[in-house]
Amino acid sequence: MGNRRRVAERNTNNRPLVIGGLIAAVGVVGAVGGYSLLSGGAAADDGKASAAHHKPVKTGPLSASEVRTAATAFLTAWQHGDVAKAAAATDDSAGAAPVLTGYGKDAHITGVTLTPGTASGASVPFSVKATVSYQGKSKPLAYETKLTVVRRTEDGAPRVRWQPSVVHPDLAEGDRLVTGEAGTPPIRALDRDGGELTEAKYPSLGTVLDGLREKYGKQAGGKAGIELRIVRKAAAKGTQKTPDKTLLTVSEGTPGTVRTTLNPALEALAEQQVAHKNQASVVVMRPSTGEVLAVANSGHGFNVAFQGSLAPGSTMKIVTSTLLFEKGLAKPDKPHPCPKYVTYGGWKFQNDDKFEIKNGTFKASFAASCNTAFISQATKLKDDDLTQVAQQIYGLGMNHWAIGVPTFDGAVPVQSQAQMAASLIGQGGVRMNPLNMASVISTAKTGVFHQPYLVSPSVDHRTTAKATRTMSASTQAQLKEVLQYTAAAGTAAKAMAGLGPDYGAKTGSAEVDGQKKPNGWFTAWKGDLAAAGVVQAGGHGGDTAGPIVAALLRAGS
Repeated sequence: MGNRRRVAERNTNNRPLVIGGLIAAVGVVGAVGGYSLLSGGAAADDGKASAAHHKPVKTGPLSASEVRTAATAFLTAWQHGDVAKAAAATDDSAGAAPVLTGYGKDAHITGVTLTPGTASGASVPFSVKATVSYQGKSKPLAYETKLTVVRRTEDGAPRVRWQPSVVHPDLAEGDRLVTGEAGTPPIRALDRDGGELTEAKYPSLGTVLDGLREKYGKQAGGKAGIELRIVRKAAAKGTQKTPDKTLLTVSEGTPGTVRTTLNPALEALAEQQVAHKNQASVVVMRPSTGEVLAVANSGHGFNVAFQGSLAPGSTMKIVTSTLLFEKGLAKPDKPHPCPKYVTYGGWKFQNDDKFEIKNGTFKASFAASCNTAFISQATKLKDDDLTQVAQQIYGLGMNHWAIGVPTFDGAVPVQSQAQMAASLIGQGGVRMNPLNMASVISTAKTGVFHQPYLVSPSVDHRTTAKATRTMSASTQAQLKEVLQYTAAAGTAAKAMAGLGPDYGAKTGSAEVDGQKKPNGWFTAWKGDLAAAGVVQAGGHGGDTAGPIVAALLRAGS
């Protein structure tokens, strides 16, 4: 340990790299020798290119020595700014070179010290300490990341698998590290009561705060500072760009102020609730206005609650029931088929545990989440019927919501045959997130689509999305009846106990290929409060997402 500490403290351009107690001595003329000492690495292989051409490709698990050698070659070259050699020590030198070049040139990161941790198989964690310097101002930078060693395809030689996250864990393909004057001034985001919203207090809000800054930083009256940030890649056509991310503030700017609709008590509770589950996300909103009152994810990176794109399973039956009621294909108290199996478009559909309801009503089928009750109506529907209802009444799938930060606004594509039938039960090509499903049950509750929003449209005079038509009073009454019955006596009853009578709910379980357990969904309203949640790979929605949603409705009532 004493050796390692003294080595790390040397303030020279030729700092040795310590891995597993070995020192790779690398200098201006000693770089090649550093690799040769460890018998491997890029430099050693270069001189044997013609001979290696005739050798068989190495296969099999990597040895600890191979992992150490490959990691040393990469980290040593990177630490000393030899981009070409560091890139050559990966399995994709063409992809690695521009990112490693940008690390010094665009991000202005100097004095890099890399300290490897204990390898786990082919994975090597390491810490990064460096300095960010720009226009006479500088600040220390420190973070943890990791690399993985693989066999190169063409010859089986051990190389670092190239991915941008090797350089920084938040860096994705196409992103860039840049230091300079911030693209937008910082903001001070406030909750609806005027309290400050920070990532330290509400960990889920990191991406939300990034989005607010990107949209409102310039118009909120702030002044930009100097910072190291990740500039995200351009978004695909028809999608919203992920906000840039600040990694280090070199010099402070002056923040502007943006007020949101978030309720501090509900936001704090939402954070607590999702923390109890892996991959849990939830949104709470007010049906009468569209105000978003809380948003939380147990994973604090990608904002699944607003930008996720997941099959919603049986929660989609709210939209499908709207369609069936409009067409007179179902009525709550009229008999409706719920057999064990229904075949459509060459696919055989069944209910969970292959149950059936004999001589039952549609309300009973809805409350028990009977798949075949919906699939059985596919023969009477046109391919675009569900898409039309989703877009025209629920405002879904047109990529035109403007809530104040980036969102995915749901997708209900026109499909045919078996895929169309699967869409009726929230599978096929249907994709939603908790924001979408909270909006769906809000529309069912009020009969009118109010686009959700996090920042009042009056702040920037933006135009919010509108539905092109409103569901009939008859359809809404029937929809509320089946949702209330589900909350009282169906699959949602356990979670919703004690929250009636002005309530309604729907559960969902969405199958995902290659996943042992389905994604569990739950959406519900209580008075003028609505919420939706998902627990990925959690199992039945009533048992997983249900308690999260119910706790928030109970607290907010």
